[in-house]
Amino acid sequence: MDSQRIVFFGGAGVSTESGIPDFRSADGIFMEETGYQFSPEEVISNSFYKKYPEIFFEFYFDKLVYPEAEPTIGHTWLKELEDIGKDVSIVTQNIDGLHQKAGSHKVYELHGTTLDNYCETCGQHYTNDALHLDEQGIPRCPKDGGIVRPNVVLYEEGLNQATIGQAVDAIRQADMLIIAGTSLVVYPAAGLVQYFGAEHLVIVNKTPLKTQHPHAIHFEDSILNVFQAIDPRELR
Repeated sequence: MDSQRIVFFGGAGVSTESGIPDFRSADGIFMEETGYQFSPEEVISNSFYKKYPEIFFEFYFDKLVYPEAEPTIGHTWLKELEDIGKDVSIVTQNIDGLHQKAGSHKVYELHGTTLDNYCETCGQHYTNDALHLDEQGIPRCPKDGGIVRPNVVLYEEGLNQATIGQAVDAIRQADMLIIAGTSLVVYPAAGLVQYFGAEHLVIVNKTPLKTQHPHAIHFEDSILNVFQAIDPRELR
């Protein structure tokens, strides 16, 4: 393979095989009953978090945090590609940190990460293991009692501009773009792929995606099946 600068743009489908549900499929989080009169989209919005933090954190810890999840071939394959000398950048819509857990070095998390939290009062950062919950299940800062919120992008919040800039730069400079496990319906993240202008575009998704790219290669299959069939060491 001639390509040296490879960007992997991944969505929820990359992590479903790690036991983390996606959002919009028939079995996704957005199809579940919350037990409240609110939809999942409402619960994970900024305005809801501000108004009902107790319900927000109950839902968040139950549905969005998966400390036992492990990387699958969808994550380790990219690390192996990096190990053979390819310049690999990962642009992910996921918040689970599994690409870093697999050992990848350049990971741009468009929607943040559940592995980091910060006090809204003093800015102190905390890992999940260091969180102190009050009697309502709300994480509190031991220093000042401020709410410690997850470092994720909620609905109604904008993406981190520095992260977007880094992702756009990586996509612009890439000579291969691999899109996997995403329906490309969540904007503005999905719009970043328009910055790719090179020849080699590969799409791995169980359902077809529309693209104007003249040389796109489509695999309508699971990431597991596709990556198991390709040995990264053969791509030298």
